[in-house]
Amino acid sequence: MELIQENPDLSAYLAADDAIDHHHALVRETAARIAEGAADSYAYAQAAFEFVRDAIPHSADSGDIRVTWRASDVLGQRTGICYAKAHALAALLRAEDIPTALCYQRLLHDDGSAHCVHGLVAVRFRGAWHRQDPRGNKPGVDAQFSLDGERLAFAPDPKSHETDYPVLYAEPHPAVLRALQGASDREHLWKTLPTAL
Repeated sequence: MELIQENPDLSAYLAADDAIDHHHALVRETAARIAEGAADSYAYAQAAFEFVRDAIPHSADSGDIRVTWRASDVLGQRTGICYAKAHALAALLRAEDIPTALCYQRLLHDDGSAHCVHGLVAVRFRGAWHRQDPRGNKPGVDAQFSLDGERLAFAPDPKSHETDYPVLYAEPHPAVLRALQGASDREHLWKTLPTAL
């Protein structure tokens, strides 16, 4: 699948906004701590990915009812669903001048009852975009940081009307932000997740 930049200006994928608030002190401190042990930008990107994937539980896996959407809140409260964790990873990567996009898939819920939009990121290395999924591993999910072939959490099944969306967004999709910001808790959020983009 060919990934398509929504914005042709690469600097848009380094910008801060309300959700990807990499100017926030907590984001900066976290980025600096991760960067201490990294030999180069690739090592930093992998370490940041693994930190968000492993140290911040996906709220559905952990049973946390809190809904976060701003990167600094995800890092501070150590919880979030896929979108929120993608915002946190994007903020950490952009804090170290690594262009990072938000991207999405349409997948069936775990119980197969309905579709929902799943969020992940793409990083720019070696003159190309590479998708990464920091949602968090669990039985049946083994996402890894990779520039040599995707190692994502999920592979869409076209027979189930699942799909990869090719667009790389510089900012969170409005439908995603509406769902996150409008939810009183995760149970509410689960009922209002976007089903398609």
